[in-house]
Amino acid sequence: MASIQFSRAETCGNETAYLADVLAGGQFASHGPFSQRCTAWLNSAFGAPASLLTQSATAGLELATLLTGVGPGDEVVLPSFTFVGCANAIALRGATPVFADVDPQTLNLDPASVEAAITPATRAIMAVHYAGVPCAMDEINAVARRFGLWVIEDAAQAFLSQYRGRPAGTLGDLAVFSFHGTKNVTCGEGGALLVNRPELVDQADSAHRNGTDKTAFEGGQRAMYTWMGLGSSFAPSEISAAVLLAQLERARAITEQRRMLWERYHQAFAAAERAGRVRRPVVPDDTMHNGHLYYLLTPTEAARDNFIAGMRRAGIVTPFHYVPLHTAPGGRTYGRTADSGPLPRTEHVASRLVRLPLWRGVAEIQNRVIETGLDLLERF
Repeated sequence: MASIQFSRAETCGNETAYLADVLAGGQFASHGPFSQRCTAWLNSAFGAPASLLTQSATAGLELATLLTGVGPGDEVVLPSFTFVGCANAIALRGATPVFADVDPQTLNLDPASVEAAITPATRAIMAVHYAGVPCAMDEINAVARRFGLWVIEDAAQAFLSQYRGRPAGTLGDLAVFSFHGTKNVTCGEGGALLVNRPELVDQADSAHRNGTDKTAFEGGQRAMYTWMGLGSSFAPSEISAAVLLAQLERARAITEQRRMLWERYHQAFAAAERAGRVRRPVVPDDTMHNGHLYYLLTPTEAARDNFIAGMRRAGIVTPFHYVPLHTAPGGRTYGRTADSGPLPRTEHVASRLVRLPLWRGVAEIQNRVIETGLDLLERF
């Protein structure tokens, strides 16, 4: 019996044709016609003043923290239950990641924990939309306004999700998407930064192009371009942009397919939740998720480990997720928690969470995942 992998990148339309166009056209580097078409799609879909393609969401976060001016002596509040790229983007600027706890229902950043973590050194809040379910952004933005803080939205998992009728990615000053191979819309490795403050557009463009005024040069406004400020080479190649454009053209259909798979899991494990064997994801009524991932919370860490092992024996990959960053060597070296205390909800959630396979092609074998999972849960 063939194994079932956790995630798989899939083509959906014009990838091969667009790649052939790039190879035939001879422009493989960044900022070509496919990059321009991708940014035009993003601008139209999200209505942001500007969007910039990046080599990854991690690169997008590094660009975002650069634009906020975060530096040595500053602090940025973020969840501990997140990918290491969030904390690295802060620490690489010489600032301190300050880890906050999660809401036990959504596993998203808890606004009350954010406020408790704020000090005179706090410069920004990094809100991460876990599993494609947006954070309580009105509450987080209210905290930011009271203390005069930047809000960076890590919407890596939340492409085409919504919060109170507004798209994820439009809810903070700056926002980042991921197009990694595990994401709904993918080009293998890639990302994007949405710039939601018009006064940042020129600075963001310059930083995105190695800190130069090359865009003005290409537009005929400069006789030559030169170094203007801090930046790096954040843009992806045209090869990546060609694949991404094909995926963006099908993004809404991809999202609906994944939401259907998510809902099938959700219904299948309802009885197990009523029996107290597992807890399913909670999606608030004022949000719309994008079917990015489906997780279960087992009663104990031992039950989670037994579930993963049992599924592996059946040829089904069901991984845990983040090790809380505040417990990691890097977190202890470069960051801290509020008052250097524990984050009990984060630690409890991280020890019990398991993710189920979810990609469009899993529809044909989803029954096997469900039946095997339910059988294992009945044994615990």
